[in-house]
Amino acid sequence: MSNLAHKVQKDLIQAITKDDLVLPTLPEVALNIRKAAENPDISVSNLSKVIGRDTALSARLIKVVNSPLLRAAQEVTNLHTAITRLGVNYSSNLAIGLVMEQIFHARSEVVENKMRDVWRQSLEIAGICYALCRRCTSLKPDQAALGGLVHQIGVLPILTYAEEHNELLSDPVSLNHVIENIHPLIGDKLLSVWEFPEMLVKLPGQYLDFSRESAAVDYIDLVQIATVFCLKQGDSALLNLELSTLPAFKRLGLDGMSIKLQEELNAARVMFI
Repeated sequence: MSNLAHKVQKDLIQAITKDDLVLPTLPEVALNIRKAAENPDISVSNLSKVIGRDTALSARLIKVVNSPLLRAAQEVTNLHTAITRLGVNYSSNLAIGLVMEQIFHARSEVVENKMRDVWRQSLEIAGICYALCRRCTSLKPDQAALGGLVHQIGVLPILTYAEEHNELLSDPVSLNHVIENIHPLIGDKLLSVWEFPEMLVKLPGQYLDFSRESAAVDYIDLVQIATVFCLKQGDSALLNLELSTLPAFKRLGLDGMSIKLQEELNAARVMFI
């Protein structure tokens, strides 16, 4: 690791420990949706009003409901029907995850492009998590998708920091080193500050632990397998990892990756895009 990467990493870890690191805040619409969904008696109409304040988000939810994985005979054209189809909890979790896109923005073009890449990959992994969850577990697909959407959230504060430190921004190798090494730590911190559900808070810090053992299949397993599956299709250090050797693969009860399942997961990659 370069001296620069080492120094930046040390500074950032110190800032996290002292609570000095500037962390992004959860978008207001996400807070409003979460607050509304905490009411066990909330109606579809009331949740529609809250989500409907954000027209881009409403359009995204309608698009998701019409995606091949969820599509019904009749095309859904309005938010009320979309929420009715998905259910209140389900709609809330997906909406909170999708609205994260609002914080993946930067001033400089270099950082903006990097953020776009991270978000695009998160959307693909969320789709795979969703399909894997439905196919192989009795866990909740909406939570699995939410996990996929936020598993790399710790990259954001690092990129924001890089935007203010030119020497890091102009050294992509060092920047990538820092991102790889500490985004999981920052991700755990961020999800904890945002008061995410217990089952997802430790996800950023553990999804890259390929020898991880767990008593039962969980959302971290889903994100891990989805990540390896997704990145094995591209240019990645994970290319040499054999999916079938991972404990998470066995916990999911996958004795192999049939062509049919591979096709299903590949189709799921575009579910949220």
